[in-house]
Amino acid sequence: MTTRVGVVTFPGSLDDRDALRAVKLAGAEPVALWHADKDLRQVDAVILPGGFSYGDYLRCGAIARFSPVMETIIEQSRAGLPVLGICNGFQLLCESHLLPGALTRNDHLHFICRDQRLRVENAETAWTGDYAPGQEITIPLKNGEGGYVADERTLDELEAEGRVVFRYLDANPNGSRRDIAGITNAAGNVVGLMPHPEHAVEALTGPTTDGLPFFTSVLKKLVSA
Repeated sequence: MTTRVGVVTFPGSLDDRDALRAVKLAGAEPVALWHADKDLRQVDAVILPGGFSYGDYLRCGAIARFSPVMETIIEQSRAGLPVLGICNGFQLLCESHLLPGALTRNDHLHFICRDQRLRVENAETAWTGDYAPGQEITIPLKNGEGGYVADERTLDELEAEGRVVFRYLDANPNGSRRDIAGITNAAGNVVGLMPHPEHAVEALTGPTTDGLPFFTSVLKKLVSA
């Protein structure tokens, strides 16, 4: 039976089609989901893509968090549904309280777009099983509000529990606390990160294919479950 991975489109999503293509390249069936529809169409995992949902009004992800589809995703993620939030999707996961902390304006107050080196800190989540701990990868980064912040107690808990999934290498591009590029929930099924793995799945279009293991990882996790 084919594994089905849904990608939600919100008003202002930009990278939903790229995520659908990445899912297909990984060998799963991509399923387009709409923000106003509570039905997840029997998907096995969900991706919240990058972009500017609702124009980033109020705060990034603050309005999309109340979309009907999120009601179902929040409920099912707490029951184990794998969910990946990329860039705006990461912001949305924090606004939904599925992940702690928040994403704020880049410390240099400029939008940044570049190929970014990362270190894999946790290769045991539903979305990172095809990586090795400590592996260094390069995938595109593009954001204006990508600085990850949380109080010291939360940061210490993330570190102690191994929930920092990715860390920026070389130079911190946005002022994220402790160079954090991505985190996971305690169960390991919900992951959020600012860089864009869906833009690094083909040698023809990406700087690398280092992003493809995100999508093959969840496929293998679901097949073995």
